[in-house]
Amino acid sequence: MKKLINAPEAVLDDALAGIAAAHPELKVDAENKLITRGGDARPDKVALVSGGGSGHEPLHGGFVGLGMLDAACPGEVFTSPVPGQMLAAAQAVNGGSGVLFIVKNYTGDVLNFQMAAELATDEGITIETVLVDDDVAVKDSTWTAGRRGTGATVFVEKIAGALAEKGADLAAVAEMGKRVNAASRSFAVALAPCTTPAAGKPGFDLPEDEMEVGVGIHGEPGRSREKLRPAKEIVATALDAILADQPLTAGDETIVMVNGLGGTPLIELYVVFNEVAAALADKGIVIARNLVGNYVTSLDMAGVSITVCKADADMLSLWDAPVNTPALRWGV
Repeated sequence: MKKLINAPEAVLDDALAGIAAAHPELKVDAENKLITRGGDARPDKVALVSGGGSGHEPLHGGFVGLGMLDAACPGEVFTSPVPGQMLAAAQAVNGGSGVLFIVKNYTGDVLNFQMAAELATDEGITIETVLVDDDVAVKDSTWTAGRRGTGATVFVEKIAGALAEKGADLAAVAEMGKRVNAASRSFAVALAPCTTPAAGKPGFDLPEDEMEVGVGIHGEPGRSREKLRPAKEIVATALDAILADQPLTAGDETIVMVNGLGGTPLIELYVVFNEVAAALADKGIVIARNLVGNYVTSLDMAGVSITVCKADADMLSLWDAPVNTPALRWGV
């Protein structure tokens, strides 16, 4: 294993210190392992809190800031944060208008956020939760009951975050987050496994001429293991699965993300996006907005995920609203 770390057990602490040094506009609570916006909580604004295991950067800490999250709770690598972190986050950012928890559908995350919501409610903080479960590859997997939460998390955080920034109430912000999740589908393919610092070796074996089709963001098994094929055929497989679950018709507008899993060169992601754009154009489906890059990674895994959101006018308007975070920035 070759990694730019000091020691496996120090990775999260050292990374949080690095975030604090690189982004002085954020507040990093090293003791509670929290990343929050600078400044005081706004009394007229719903606060958004998300989190999950580290190793998926820039998710979630990279999306803390204007127009997205108010706080992120990073757990250890591929390990859910604990309820105390989430409670501390809710306490830190609640201005009195309530807190929205955005939770990826993994068993540990779901249970710990649920416990934190109960604790926060006991303290008089109003909590709503949006569960993200956009991965159409498999139902029930190593880490989850039901569908996994993946790329749509970015869409939910951006669009719900923009609505919260405009001063909408908690019920409206939660409803928008649920709408975005319901409109989004994702599918991922891995070309090479990732290596967690603690394990020191790849999480699974994958021969040079094979790919894991429908992989999860922790390296969980997908639908099948197949021979490596050209990008055009890989995209066709992913889009077939996405459109079978979320049918789109000619004229529909979408937000599309072609997301690297951590070890994929950007040039390859653009190759994939070109194939996605061509395939959707053939069906008359419009890509109204897009992201190409690393947004929901899996350490150093080579591969790609594709997320498609059937976007309405409200979603597109909120997508275009100003955002200023370490990993996403426009309109400011």
